[in-house]
Amino acid sequence: MSAELVVVNGPLAGTRYDVNRGDFFLGRAPNSRVVLNEPEVGWRHCQIRAENGRYLVSDLRTSLGTYVNGIRSAERWLQDRDQIGIGRTIFMFRSGEEVKEEPLIAPVDTKPVLLAACSLVFLFRALAASIGEGQSELLQNQILRLVYDLVPGAEGLLLLGSTSAELVANARQFLVHQAEDFDSSFARICDEGAFHDEATGLIGVPLYLAGALGGALVVRVQEREPNLLAAHLETLTAIASLATIGFEANREVETLKAENALLQEQIAINTGIVGNSPGIHILMERVERIAPRDTTVLITGESGTGKELIARALHQKSARHDRPFIAVNCAALSESLFESELFGHEKGAFTGAISLKRGRFELAQGGTIFLDEVGELAPPLQAKLLRVLQQREFERVGGTQAHPLDIRVIAATNRDLTEDIREGRFRDDLYHRLNVITLHSPPLRERREDIPLLARYFLQRSAERCKRVVNGISPEAEEVLKQYSWPGNVRELENAMERAVVLGLSDVVLPEDLPEILLDAAPRDSGAKYHSSVGQAKREAIIDAYVQGSGDYKQAAKILGLHPNYLLRLVRILNLRDDINRALRDRPSS
Repeated sequence: MSAELVVVNGPLAGTRYDVNRGDFFLGRAPNSRVVLNEPEVGWRHCQIRAENGRYLVSDLRTSLGTYVNGIRSAERWLQDRDQIGIGRTIFMFRSGEEVKEEPLIAPVDTKPVLLAACSLVFLFRALAASIGEGQSELLQNQILRLVYDLVPGAEGLLLLGSTSAELVANARQFLVHQAEDFDSSFARICDEGAFHDEATGLIGVPLYLAGALGGALVVRVQEREPNLLAAHLETLTAIASLATIGFEANREVETLKAENALLQEQIAINTGIVGNSPGIHILMERVERIAPRDTTVLITGESGTGKELIARALHQKSARHDRPFIAVNCAALSESLFESELFGHEKGAFTGAISLKRGRFELAQGGTIFLDEVGELAPPLQAKLLRVLQQREFERVGGTQAHPLDIRVIAATNRDLTEDIREGRFRDDLYHRLNVITLHSPPLRERREDIPLLARYFLQRSAERCKRVVNGISPEAEEVLKQYSWPGNVRELENAMERAVVLGLSDVVLPEDLPEILLDAAPRDSGAKYHSSVGQAKREAIIDAYVQGSGDYKQAAKILGLHPNYLLRLVRILNLRDDINRALRDRPSS
């Protein structure tokens, strides 16, 4: 029987390769003996060559490495039934040599082990595809049950963690009275990889998730014969290699669920920007030039002008367009939630942290994070954000491992940050970190020629959503739209058109379908006689209430039965300040 490689996991599972014929290369290169089309596999990842009847595997200086029995190896002589891990594919090496001498123990029948391993692969895939919390714990329990079936009389722990300190801390949650016995085992796994100890009967194997240490499987057995311990070590190594499939898949499912929840929160009308005004043309020209440069951008502008649409346009036109775009509303982040929301937390980091949570920065890895209303952050939170932006790494709450960040940062604010800096409300160093390039989103009153275009755009979307047939906007209604000052900008216009669709009765939008405040603000000599008369009556009522209240807007609001803030807004929209002052001057003295 000749030496061969048997694929026990991966897309090529069940395939056998003869390694005796010439140089044996594995990698993505088309002329490799084993072609592995995985992004984490090198072009020529590793080589196996025969020397004097023995076989040497050599990693060809790849970034993610080649693993033999769970240990990253630059070069290693292979022995029968060694496990070789390359990317997500696991091989078993069979030397082909017959056993010459009588074994000290009865040979192990490998058929039940292989059947159990195959069953485990399908189990992991089924579990990873399921929905709900606690999947990692379920995987751990199923793996340990399989270990106990294959290694009689064993007791053990399967834990997730990237350092010995994390593993020991997790171990003490499960085996408080025996955790000390496992401490040295976790340190040994982190330093050496797989091992077995005849004195203690402990066997330990590492779990590698995405090419890095992600956990450990430690088992204590009763029978401590050297050959039996070695056989058990091989079994546990195979189980640990297969276990990574489940944990990695479950991690992907958790990430997808978190991203889906974010997308549900962030349903937007469109990622495009509508308009033909000179201001919009200048803005889009700058977006086209800035988007591919991967630099930090600060977007300024009043509330409702579409700052998030600009951020999305920058992301879509960049090289990161196929990676996540994660929006964060800084105004909604309290000091207690800030770190957990942005950086995530480890399981058990605080009361209520029942599972690992990935923060917004981690979900945006490789893509863009949009910090909306960044000027609303409290000073302590600004310091924490500055540290992350400077170091380009973060730690989850309750964690000890620093995670590198590869993201583009886009921030937005409707505040004057330079004024906030002078008054001590915003950090000067954070401002300069964010203000590499500034884009200004113009208010709607400065681009009135875009109002009819935007109104028809929102009208069509609202009609489709409400399942109504609305063919357009009447000239009178369009004139009212163009004359209004739109303090709420594009967002207010969108709401006005949705109201017109919901309340309108005809197949075109009429002035009476628009919000009342728009009709009040229309010029006195425009529109139908009815609306002009109603608007004039309102103006006279407001002026008369100010006169009765001696110029006190609160008293005037009380007389009119309005909220004082709403009255102030009416005065501004109807441009009544001069008329009120004139009426107060001309009133008869008492």
